[in-house]
Amino acid sequence: VLDAWNARDFDRFTALLTEDVYWHDLGMLHPPAVGRGAVRGFSETVLRAFPDFRYEIRHPICIAEDGSRCVVPWTIVATNSGPLDPPGMAPTGRKVRFSGFDYMEFRDGLVARIETRFDLTEAIEQLLGLRLRPPPGSWRERCLVWAQRALAAWIRGRGHAASASAAV
Repeated sequence: VLDAWNARDFDRFTALLTEDVYWHDLGMLHPPAVGRGAVRGFSETVLRAFPDFRYEIRHPICIAEDGSRCVVPWTIVATNSGPLDPPGMAPTGRKVRFSGFDYMEFRDGLVARIETRFDLTEAIEQLLGLRLRPPPGSWRERCLVWAQRALAAWIRGRGHAASASAAV
């Protein structure tokens, strides 16, 4: 599957999937792709945005004893040199490198389900050249904690008001 993806051979790639394949990738800005056509569309969108996109397999690959499932750890290296459309994001020209894994389930020798997991924040930070997570102990972290506590207090207050009015 990954060889077909890296070769940009979408006919071979989708032929390795069940007709009703389900693919949930954290990088999808829309609901999971269901069916070969949706998976192909998502794949083409990714490669327009990242034409040099490459999977590098990291070992070990873990395969269920009955061969029905596997986990494939990988590292992705890609440059955002094209638009990410949909939704219409402009290219940044930045290179990203991050790791994650694909969990795959098989049915009748074909891939029936793919769940792609990785640290989305890490990838976004690299694309934007901006640190989104505040460093531990920083003023940004303290402000974030203060804002979260204020919001939590407000939510709890609304919850008491909502439950009181529901009881009436």
